[in-house]
Amino acid sequence: MNFSISREALLRPLTLVAGVVERRQTLPVLSNVLIEIESDQVALTGTDLEVELVGRTVASHVEQEGSATVPARKLMDICKSLPEQAEIQLAVEDGRAVLRSGRSRFTLSTLPVAEFPNIEDNEGSQELSVPRGTLKHLIESTSFAMAQQDVRYYLNGMLLEIQSNLLRAVATDGHRLSMCSRPVDVTVEQPHKLIVPRKGILELARLLDDSDEPVSLTLGSTHIRAHTGDFTFTSKLIDGKFPDYERVVPRNGDKVLLAERAALRQVLSRTAILSNEKYRGVRLYLEPGNLKVMANNPEQEEAEENIAVEYNGPSMEIGFNVGYLVDVLTVLDEERMQMTLADPNSSALMEEPGGGDALYVVMPMRL
Repeated sequence: MNFSISREALLRPLTLVAGVVERRQTLPVLSNVLIEIESDQVALTGTDLEVELVGRTVASHVEQEGSATVPARKLMDICKSLPEQAEIQLAVEDGRAVLRSGRSRFTLSTLPVAEFPNIEDNEGSQELSVPRGTLKHLIESTSFAMAQQDVRYYLNGMLLEIQSNLLRAVATDGHRLSMCSRPVDVTVEQPHKLIVPRKGILELARLLDDSDEPVSLTLGSTHIRAHTGDFTFTSKLIDGKFPDYERVVPRNGDKVLLAERAALRQVLSRTAILSNEKYRGVRLYLEPGNLKVMANNPEQEEAEENIAVEYNGPSMEIGFNVGYLVDVLTVLDEERMQMTLADPNSSALMEEPGGGDALYVVMPMRL
């Protein structure tokens, strides 16, 4: 293998592919990136056995086709440190990868290409195409509620539900739930429900932009594959049953308040400074026209804020983990937000005024 390429042409796909590569690996070859040269096409592949990402770029000159695996992070760091518009020559000599650029020369170790794992390519049962911006919006609206390292492994990811003309994303960690639905121009014989692992969702989001350019999805029984531009992303699916989210959404709330989203977020963030660091609880006292937010901690420190809200129901007190409320207010993109409550022991429903394409459920805390 011997080819030349500009720094910029190599760096963007390499940066995204290296994001998939884990630092601590059981298999040494998994910390490497696979580079394959065919005619003037350069393919870079990174995987952690659960998620695989292939990025493609074009070489400026190819002397010899071939393939090699080299340490992903070191290669990326070298490329980043070279001057802009630098020309890079990469060749395999005596079992090592030699990178030359200008007066610089770096020799990197390689591992056999045969050891590099390939996520098995099972036949996809369904192919469909959706706008990148739609999928990105769904992920960004809901991904914060995914669990992290929960023993209920099926919560450590996101449910993608595909019905005819509808795409829905749902995430929950057992204390809160986020759900976003968007109409899409697809037809499926029966609804698909896929649980994509947390890392797969976060890596997929990095490939998407807000455009209407299509991303084509291939749905298999154990994998989901996405083609977008020069990248092919594959992720294993979590084999499990996602909770029945429809049952979690509260339908009996009779107390509705409207507030300025940014102002409420600032009030909650300030109050949170003096909340209990472990439980992050705040108390909300709701009364006509006003919301009082209070927090205290074991050091007997207290915070109290008042904010004007649109509300004309009976007075009520309810406690929440303040972080959960702030997360929702961060992803809502309207200037105002609507919160529907039933009683101090029932979950709150948060959404855009009048409802939008996303809704959020937050369980209360006993304080």
